[in-house]
Amino acid sequence: MTALEPHDVEVAPTDPDPGADPDPGADPSPESGNDGPGTDPDPDLDPHGPGVRGGVLDRTHRALSIGIVSVVLLIAFEATAVGTAMPVAAHELNGVSLYAFAFSAYFTTSLFAMVLSGQWADRHGPLRPLAAGIAAFGAGLVLSGTAGAMWLFIVGRAVQGFGGGLVIVALYVVVSRAYSERLRPAIMAAFAASWVIPSVVGPLVSGTVTEGLGWRWVFIGIPVLVVFPLVLALPAIRRMASGPADAEGPRQGFDRRRIRLALGISLGAGLLQYAGQDLRWLSLLPAAAGAVLLAPAALGLLPRGTFRAARGLPSVVLLRGVAAGAFISAEAFVPLMLVTRRGLSPTMAGLSIAVGGASWALGSYVQARPRVEPYRERLTVLGMVLVAAAITAVPSVLIESVPVWTVGAAWAFGCFGMGLVLSSTSVLLLKLSAPEEAGANSAALQISDGLSNVLLLAVGGAAFAALGGGAVGHAAETTATATALATSAAGGPSPAAFAAVFLPMAAVALAGAWVATRLKTAPVPE
Repeated sequence: MTALEPHDVEVAPTDPDPGADPDPGADPSPESGNDGPGTDPDPDLDPHGPGVRGGVLDRTHRALSIGIVSVVLLIAFEATAVGTAMPVAAHELNGVSLYAFAFSAYFTTSLFAMVLSGQWADRHGPLRPLAAGIAAFGAGLVLSGTAGAMWLFIVGRAVQGFGGGLVIVALYVVVSRAYSERLRPAIMAAFAASWVIPSVVGPLVSGTVTEGLGWRWVFIGIPVLVVFPLVLALPAIRRMASGPADAEGPRQGFDRRRIRLALGISLGAGLLQYAGQDLRWLSLLPAAAGAVLLAPAALGLLPRGTFRAARGLPSVVLLRGVAAGAFISAEAFVPLMLVTRRGLSPTMAGLSIAVGGASWALGSYVQARPRVEPYRERLTVLGMVLVAAAITAVPSVLIESVPVWTVGAAWAFGCFGMGLVLSSTSVLLLKLSAPEEAGANSAALQISDGLSNVLLLAVGGAAFAALGGGAVGHAAETTATATALATSAAGGPSPAAFAAVFLPMAAVALAGAWVATRLKTAPVPE
């Protein structure tokens, strides 16, 4: 049974309470099927099965669920496939020195787009930002795939990032409007499951296409997949989740202050990433300018109390950043450690952590079960403890007597924990958000996720370089470099350099376990 199947079917009560007074306005005939005046239909009831509570694949939600999950599948496949083709593209376009900017351009524009999408969706509904995002995402891929110079390739990545930022926040707003609170964990589990197959198949398909047809076909071929999600998702969104949250309320314009803050956080993050590419004294200038722009923008865009772990929504947003930043920052160094210290091939090193996609989906599936709903906060604590334990266990393979498969086993537990935590933060965010705030709060969740990646990767990379790790970015620029590293493990970065990355990230994850104890709002005194 998959996360998308209409499981957990419940039967809604049809007999009135015998001790209750009859409603004088209700139709006494049992055959009428009338709910009586003044009652609203249950959003979970399947109109094609009287009294039966449907799932995310019932007739009401089927087209929408398949459509939006296909969008996530497309994004996941792009993330795994394009990354494999990128080194070849940079080499052919004589842009290896600009290689890192192909990634940072995507992230920088996506940060701005997340805030814009939240504003757009709250005021006009998620349909327009989702359609615009998918179109920009596809256009960016085509632009990069047809680029004749590296700078044009980077522009295409920036357009693609802008589209991706619009899409991810708009999808959260769709979930908040079209799915009841009971169904949201299941659709979030489906989102997580959509990454499993691309994480394993994506690099293999991309590598085969790159070697057989050329890297350009990896970029140009993906936009063809956009048609299917558009045909399924957009009509269903128009029917179930279009328009502003309060259709009768006054129409509000865009919050120009938040738009300016979004520009600040994007430029600040971009400058920090630029400074992190070259650890020289001159790099302190863009780093300082980035921090000046980023700090006040983050304070203005994230919920008040986020950085002191205030109970409720602020802690949910903070936990998302802590979990994602610690895990992704550690994961970035796992293949490099296995290649340089244990002599694995780049393919085997990548597969050692790719198999964690299945356990990630399993963790997301577990949190979607109705029986565990009362224990959601405890599940997030357990998830963060598992993540911290996994990050701590991984560098044990620096000891030659520890078998290499320890990494795969530990990372499977860590990914299971991430499945519990990330899907739960998405569910809790929508639960704690008013309909008219779902877009802004979803944008805050994604910003916390992205910013923590930038900051913790920068800290980890600096510690790695300071202890003799060298320039990590250049090690991944070409396949030839990776192969050379694999054949000269003894000359790779020192074990202390890797320990300086993994152990602090484990401590951050452990701090996240404490943040997870503060997800419930403070009780109101009687």
